[in-house]
Order: sequence, then C-alpha cells, then structure tokens
Amino acid sequence: MEAFNPQGCIVSSFKVPTSEELAHDFLWRIHKRTPGKGEIGIFNRSHYEDVLVVRVHGLAPKSVWSKRYDQINDFERTLAASGTTIVKFFLSIDRDEQRKRFQARYDDPTKRWKFSMGDLEERKLWDDYQAAFDDMLSKTSTDWAPWYVIPANRNWLRNLAVSTILAETLAGLKPAYPAPPDLPPDLVIE
Repeated sequence: MEAFNPQGCIVSSFKVPTSEELAHDFLWRIHKRTPGKGEIGIFNRSHYEDVLVVRVHGLAPKSVWSKRYDQINDFERTLAASGTTIVKFFLSIDRDEQRKRFQARYDDPTKRWKFSMGDLEERKLWDDYQAAFDDMLSKTSTDWAPWYVIPANRNWLRNLAVSTILAETLAGLKPAYPAPPDLPPDLVIE
C-alpha cells in the first residue's frame, strides 16, 4: 500500500452485512464501493463471503448460494466491460501454518488484539472451507477476472508474488498523469 497515493486508493473491508445491506441484493454493498475511473480499490473480503461463509454455516440454502457464482461472474464481467481491471488473490496457507499464526497471535500481547476465540470455532470447519474455496476458485476464475492462488505460508514469497503480479498489471495499464487544463503557451509565472 505504501506505493499508492491514498487519494486514489480506497480500501474497503466487508464485515457482517448491516440491516441496510441485507435489505438489498448481496452485491449491492460491493458495487457501491467499486473504484471509479483512475482509482484503485482494494477489497478486504468481499462478495465471495456469500459463497463461502454463507455456504459453510448454512446461512442460506444451496439453491440460493449456488446461483451466486454466476451472479458474481456476471457482475465482474460488467465491471471489466466498463474498463475496470480486476485482480483477485487467494492467499493460501496450510492448516499447520494457520495454527502457528493463531498461537503466535495469542502468545504475543502486541498481536493479541487480532486473536478471537471465534477463529478457533471457524478452524474446526477447515475441511468445509477447503471444499468451498475449491468450488469458488474453479467457478469464478474467468478470463476477465482470474484468480491468482498465492502460496502464503511465507510472507516474503507471498509479498513477492502479489507485488510482481500487481506491478505487471499496472504496467500493462500504462497509467499516466491527467492532462493539465488548457494553458496559454506563453505563460510566465513571476
């Protein structure tokens, strides 16, 4: 993030939907946070929770969440057709690494704020989440919005992979500063 100007880069974190968000379709809260032209948007969690958490916890029947794969693909196709470049990263750690990280959070008082007992309850659902992740990745990786599965057990490798992909993607977009307003050719500023 330190390479970006915060005026043009917005991070959106998606938590449990609010009552207002629940009164709309599941993509409503995501769509209103998509970046405008010339902006970069980073989503910390997103609409994918609606085919992961909703599925694993049985918050909606399969007849509802299974249709969301196509709805997500259509939504992302619309964004891409409108000029949005979508880069999706799935940071993959193994079960033992997750255990180590949770333990480190608990053991270090400066990191304990990140730890939640709820994390341990979710950890019991590891196999269910793995099946949901596999379906999500296979059903929503498209030409216009591919998934990059990043091995994330080692932070340096994760950071290298993500930064390389982002640098290549940004270079391919050929970003440029906006043109200045029309100025007189002989302007002298004193």
